[in-house]
Amino acid sequence: MWRQEDIFFAAMGGGDPLSLGNHIATPGELATRLLHPGITALAVAPFMHAAGHWLAFSTLFGGGTVVTTGGGVFDATEVWRLVETERVNAIAVVGDAMVRPLLDVLAAQPDRYDLSSLMAVGSGGAVLSPSTKAQLAELLPGRIVADRFGSSETGQIGGEMPPEDPFGPPRLRVDERTDVLDADLQPVPPGSGVIGNLARGGHVPIGYLGDPPGSAATFVEARGQRWALPGDLATVNADRSIVVLGRGSLCINTGGEKVFPDEVEAALKDDPDVRDAIVVGAPDARFGERVVALVLPRTGHEIDAEAIRQHVHARLSGFKVPREVIVVDDFVRSPSGKPDYPWARAVAEATIRARTRIEESD
Repeated sequence: MWRQEDIFFAAMGGGDPLSLGNHIATPGELATRLLHPGITALAVAPFMHAAGHWLAFSTLFGGGTVVTTGGGVFDATEVWRLVETERVNAIAVVGDAMVRPLLDVLAAQPDRYDLSSLMAVGSGGAVLSPSTKAQLAELLPGRIVADRFGSSETGQIGGEMPPEDPFGPPRLRVDERTDVLDADLQPVPPGSGVIGNLARGGHVPIGYLGDPPGSAATFVEARGQRWALPGDLATVNADRSIVVLGRGSLCINTGGEKVFPDEVEAALKDDPDVRDAIVVGAPDARFGERVVALVLPRTGHEIDAEAIRQHVHARLSGFKVPREVIVVDDFVRSPSGKPDYPWARAVAEATIRARTRIEESD
C-alpha cells in the first residue's frame, strides 16, 4: 500500500522523464517537464510487474507513448517487430529470462529489424548476468543498458555501473536514503564484513494490505525515519559502496557456508552451452543443504555436468560449486518472468531421490 506522493517519487519518475534525479517540487511543474516529442516506451514485462507498471506511468507523466505486446504474452520476435514499427526508444524487461531470448533472435537474424530508434534497455526485478550484458553490448552497440535495483517494497533504488567492471552488477552506495542495517536496525560499519539487510528510507509504502505481521517486519522505524527492508542481504565496503548478496530467503546454507543463488547462476550462464540456470538448495545429510543447479541448454548444445562444475569452480569458491547439475527441458516462471524457486526446489529434491534409489539398487 503506497501513498500516491510516495509512489510517484519512488517509482514513477517524480516528474523527471529522463531519470536524472531532477524531481519536481510542486504539482504545477509537471506540465513544464513534458518532452517534445515524448519518449516511446515498450513495456515488455506485464503491468502486474513493477518493471512494466512503473515504466508506463513514468512515460505517461513525461508526455510519452506506451506500447504493449498483444495479449500480454512475451514473444521475443514480436518485441523486435514492435520496436521497428512503433519506433520505440526504450524497452523495460525482467532480467535474463527476457533478455536472453531477445538476444537469441538478434543473433540468429542480426539484420532483420530496424532498431535505429532504440536508445535504452532497462532491466529490473531479476538478475541481468555479466554474460548477458556483454552480449547486449555486442548486438546492440551504443545503447544505454540500465540495470537497476528495486522492488515493490522500495521503488526504484537505482545503482551505478562500476567503471572497472562494466558488465558487473550495479553498485549502490550508502546515503541518507540507502543503507545496510543489522538486526538491531543500526547501520553496518563500512569495511566490517558484517552482513545486514539492505534498507531504503524516505518514500516507502505504508505496508502490506491485510498483513500486519509482514508489514511490521518489512517497514520499520530507525534513526527518525521509516525504512523498507525488501529481504536482500548485503554488506558495506570500506568506501561505503554496498555489495548486495541476494535474497535472504533463497540463501543456501551448506556446511555453515552461505551461498547466494544469483552469484552461481551468473557463473553458470557464462558457459556457452547454458541458456538459463536456476540454483537452489536441497537437503543434505552431511552439510544440511547442497547446492543444486537446474540448467537449460542452448538449442543444439549438450550439457556435460562435470564440465559445467569445472566452469563454475574456475570462477567461484569450491563450496559454491553445484554438487548436482540437472538438465531440464524448460523452466517454470511467473508471468513476470521471475524464476519459480519452489518449483525448482521440488524438481531438485525429486531428482536427487530418484538418483539415490537407482544408486542403492545398483
